[in-house]
Amino acid sequence: MNKILLFNPRATTYGKLIPNSILQIAASIHGKFDYVIVDGNREIDPWKKILNYLEDGSFEYFCSTVMPGPQLIQAIPFTRDVRRLFPQIKIIWGGYFASNQQRTVINSGYVDFVINGPGDKAFPELIYALSNSLAVSEIKNLVYVRENKIIKTQKADLVDQDQLPDLPYDTLNNFYSLDGYLGKTFLGTKTISYHSSIGCPFTCSFCGVVPIFEARWKGKSAVGIYKDIKFVKEKYAGNAITFHDNNFFVSEKRAVEFAGLIRPENMNWWGEGRIDTMDKYSDESLAKLRESGCRMIFFGAESGNDALLKRMDKGGTQSGAKIKAFAARLQHFDIIPEYSFILGLPAPTEEQVWEQIEADMQFIRDIKEINPLTEIIIYIYSPVPTEDSELYKDATTKGFRFPQHLDEWMEPQWLSFDIHRKHLTPWLTPEMIRRIHEFETVIHAQYPTISDYKLTAFQRKAMKHISSFRYRKNVLSYPYELKILQRFWLRYRRPEKEGF
Repeated sequence: MNKILLFNPRATTYGKLIPNSILQIAASIHGKFDYVIVDGNREIDPWKKILNYLEDGSFEYFCSTVMPGPQLIQAIPFTRDVRRLFPQIKIIWGGYFASNQQRTVINSGYVDFVINGPGDKAFPELIYALSNSLAVSEIKNLVYVRENKIIKTQKADLVDQDQLPDLPYDTLNNFYSLDGYLGKTFLGTKTISYHSSIGCPFTCSFCGVVPIFEARWKGKSAVGIYKDIKFVKEKYAGNAITFHDNNFFVSEKRAVEFAGLIRPENMNWWGEGRIDTMDKYSDESLAKLRESGCRMIFFGAESGNDALLKRMDKGGTQSGAKIKAFAARLQHFDIIPEYSFILGLPAPTEEQVWEQIEADMQFIRDIKEINPLTEIIIYIYSPVPTEDSELYKDATTKGFRFPQHLDEWMEPQWLSFDIHRKHLTPWLTPEMIRRIHEFETVIHAQYPTISDYKLTAFQRKAMKHISSFRYRKNVLSYPYELKILQRFWLRYRRPEKEGF
């Protein structure tokens, strides 16, 4: 039999989100091939589950989605063991890590094929070809090795998202109760995670999406989105939505049409957008979004320094002034802006790196003065392999190198690298990293995130009082009293690490 095992490695110990990437691949083969799903987020011992399936001899394919960071902890050793114990099984990887680090992955010796980008067409075509001993060279979006040479096939056009098959929620529910994926968040008690589009039309040089989608974007229609959400609401009692699109708000028309459709359902929702795109939305459109339940929108502010924004290839018309003005504008519509910033970009000298960090920390303080409800997410810059970008060239010139062997990605510093938290790039010093984290501790104590629904009004007030001197006087060094309180009294959740 040509049975397929679809594996979703554990990504978090916090929330259990609907595994949309695996679900999308399952939809592409549903009714054509037999498959099972193993979700590392829902299994105490996922390897035992995988082994139980593979030992019955009916599986020919082990397929894993792989994101950078935590998923590598299971993806790499499990894949290596599948190759060792079941050498006849074909192994296929997809996901952002597999696409962006395709050379390292395919050279590992234990991955046969990488799906380089969307797999809606490539994956079923590959399974069909392999199952019928056909050539795979004409299948788009593939990376593989033939005669010791890496073959990378042509990139496919993005598929019309409304033409894709329905997601097999009921089948997923047979493996893992869907109720277990609908977690409590500040938006609702049973929050649906959903992807309504793929790609992004911009070319930010710090973003791992860019090398894969090459400034392309395709979105499902508002009606299609509503249909899916309505199904999960009615059958599984979902009552809130987080859109995990790279850029949900590309189309004002689509966003507003969806807002009109979802408004009667009384569901709070959250999505990601761009400041300069949404600043073009009319006041009427922004009001409709809020009326429909849109409570918060994530934006990549990145920096208040216009020169740095240009180096990042941020594109569009984003600027420090626009970031501030838009934070003020959203106050009028009761939509909370969630601004992310990337600190620690390379510069010609260590002194200039320090200046960039300090300037952006002051800019973040300015944003809080303008709109105190603005959520602040702070990341440390991690290069991505956008090889033609000035930023990536600058990083490599200064000595930055990605691991050359897949097993190296299991080392602690690389597991933290792609979640933008700890890794020391050559131009950053331990003192810089500590300064960034100390600022983060103080500002999160002064302005606890609204997304942490567990915090009481008293806890918020107490933390604000305790941190007020440090924040007001910019005394950031060694804020141990805040760290202890956040860890043991508040058990404070950090959206940049844990989501909602």
